[in-house]
Amino acid sequence: MTNGYLFREYIGAQFTGVRFSDVPVNAGVSFNFILAFAIDYTAQQATTPTPTDGVFSAFWDTDNLTRAAVAAVKAAHPNVSVMLGIGGDSVQDIVKAVFTPTSVDTWVANAVASLSGLINEYGLDGVDVDYEHFGAGVDTFVECVGRLLTQLKAKFPNITTSIAPFEDPTVQAYYKALWGKYSGVIDYVNFQFYGYGDNTDVDTYVMFYDEQQANYPGGKILASLETGKTPQENKLLTQEQGIAGAQELLRQNKLPGFFIFSADSSKMSDYGFEYETRAQEIVANH
Repeated sequence: MTNGYLFREYIGAQFTGVRFSDVPVNAGVSFNFILAFAIDYTAQQATTPTPTDGVFSAFWDTDNLTRAAVAAVKAAHPNVSVMLGIGGDSVQDIVKAVFTPTSVDTWVANAVASLSGLINEYGLDGVDVDYEHFGAGVDTFVECVGRLLTQLKAKFPNITTSIAPFEDPTVQAYYKALWGKYSGVIDYVNFQFYGYGDNTDVDTYVMFYDEQQANYPGGKILASLETGKTPQENKLLTQEQGIAGAQELLRQNKLPGFFIFSADSSKMSDYGFEYETRAQEIVANH
């Protein structure tokens, strides 16, 4: 029986051949895989990918993370749901994935239609908004994404929705404005705490968490860490700092859940899925 607290894992963006079945699932948590990513760009072929104005296509590892695989992992684990991440940093490292609608109405209509198609095709349970680059103004982003989530929740009343901001003034301006108008259709905030520096001790992690709680008032903000990269490579938050920070948030009764980016990196790392196991234990022992 799950305790209602959440663990989430992004999967499929880095094409390391990871499968749902590789990832340990603790039966005591609500577990969300997030397919990374669906993007409104043309597919990589002979030409450079270009924006498609809200027409989303699958850019995750569809060879391994198939419709049948989604159905199988949900059948094997009744506590597992599978979400759809939209946007992301880049289109398979070729070009940045930039939010560039021609108009609010056109983008929303295209996005609702194309994402509904993917939700139905793959049997998915929610949408996570992870745009990180913006070619349109804040108000346009707010209306596009806000109306998209509103319409998807009307069509699919049981879906879970989330946003994935990080500490950057531009990014925060877009997501805080979205939250200010449309928080009623956003269930979770997947805040990328792993973007902070490797000098982040436990008290600082909690301080950062409290700052985001103020930025997204009333939001269920998840703790997070990133696997794959070593601190020496990127000078960012270490995995152990992410675990320690979450443990302290749990002690302070502030922790609704935890997410990790990503299963692809964990599969290729020396420590495997150690942090998925440990993070789920924190959430399961809530």
